[in-house]
Amino acid sequence: MSDQTWEIAALGIYFALMLAIGFYAYRRTTDHEDYMLAGRNLPPWAAALSAGASDMSGWLMMGLPGAIYVAGLIEAWIAIGLTIGAYLNWLIVAPRLRAYTEVSRNSITIPSFLQNRLRDTTRLLRIAAGLVILVFFTFYVSSGMVAGGVFFESSFGSTYLLGMLLVAGVTLIYTLFGGFLGASLTDVVQGLMMMVALLIVPVMAIIAVGGPAEAWSMVRELEPDHLSFVGGGALTGAAVVSIISALGWGLGYFGQPHIIVRFMALPDPSGARSARRIGITWMILSLLGAVTGGLVGVAYFAQSDVDLGDPETVMLTMSQILLHPIVAGFVLAAVLAAVMSTVSSQLLVCSSALVEDLYKVVAKRPPEPGILVLLGRGGVLVVAVLAALLALDPNGTILELVSFAWAGFGASFGPIILLSLFWRRLTNWGALAGLVVGAVTVFSWNAWGTELYEIIPGFIANVVVAVIVSLATYRRDEEIEEEFDRATGLAKVRAVAA
Repeated sequence: MSDQTWEIAALGIYFALMLAIGFYAYRRTTDHEDYMLAGRNLPPWAAALSAGASDMSGWLMMGLPGAIYVAGLIEAWIAIGLTIGAYLNWLIVAPRLRAYTEVSRNSITIPSFLQNRLRDTTRLLRIAAGLVILVFFTFYVSSGMVAGGVFFESSFGSTYLLGMLLVAGVTLIYTLFGGFLGASLTDVVQGLMMMVALLIVPVMAIIAVGGPAEAWSMVRELEPDHLSFVGGGALTGAAVVSIISALGWGLGYFGQPHIIVRFMALPDPSGARSARRIGITWMILSLLGAVTGGLVGVAYFAQSDVDLGDPETVMLTMSQILLHPIVAGFVLAAVLAAVMSTVSSQLLVCSSALVEDLYKVVAKRPPEPGILVLLGRGGVLVVAVLAALLALDPNGTILELVSFAWAGFGASFGPIILLSLFWRRLTNWGALAGLVVGAVTVFSWNAWGTELYEIIPGFIANVVVAVIVSLATYRRDEEIEEEFDRATGLAKVRAVAA
């Protein structure tokens, strides 16, 4: 068998496994809450690995190693910022959000939680939040499909279109039928595949160039600035802005609907503690592997005199050269896993926005539960088609596409989630104003093309506007006050019990 045949066989096994998990989840999905939130019974270990896998996407296996390969450790500040942000997200947001969404009329989506938490009778906040989700997630899902197309183009010499459609099709099938449980269980398998691949490939590359000392010596000789966290030389103003922007990625965690929905699916708030330990361990190992892979790639390709071409394929190309074809095939499958785990989670959140936060708001009568499940699956299909149409003509790198969508969610939802959980004086008008200002700031800042990452000004503007408008419109509501105290107490009691 040729090398490519082995690799295709490994991918076939991976695709079959994902579809089998989707079918298993389909058999266990009976109603709309099951489809959207797995009945709030997702084990902590599954929530942790699912959140990590759906978080990282193709940029972990392709975008980050490529950035490190091109610019060096100054790009590693992204990994540092993300690790800090993820840890704080599990520590302070997860237990309270799990408690509050249950107490606040059993909310199963972020927009419905905001409406229920703030008693927004106008429903404008819920509609605006649903629209923001649809806009930014369409870009985000499209970035995953672009990664799939680039993957098949670089790894197998196929056309970009064929690869993009294949990845989109398989992901769509298991998400369409398996719902949240299917996406979460496939995420667990995909997350483990990603971590193992990110540890194996750099180790093999280091061995190939003669060991760690030789690898770092070659990198220092070829690209001396690559081993500096400030880009080499003096710490310039541009380097400071670059570092702040990279750390700013950590702010995004508080507002990513496809990540924080995993918190809502935990059996109870106490599960956040064990989930945090598992999730952060997975994350640190995976990020270390991605950064190391990008660095050692500089030495490996210089020594082997191989033309890499696209820097974002550094991990893919090394795996194909260094590993047995069947093992390389599973490494390639891990790259697809990174892409597909994120796309599936995002499709579900888009579906929930369409059904829970837009359709149910305007519907004259509550639809039947069975109809809701069908509508949820229809929402998955619609968003997938729109994202695929956008991905037909990709613009920018995978990292650029992901960074824009990440900033959009972080700046729009992040401050509102934090304020809704920890500040009792937040009002529906303050939340609505902050949400809109955060989203608009991200679009405007990105269009201006400044060096500072748009999530930072967007996050700050959101907080300032939300606080000012809330103070101006606050009216004490005994029901909201009682619910706030009950959610706070539930989160603390369950945390102590754990």
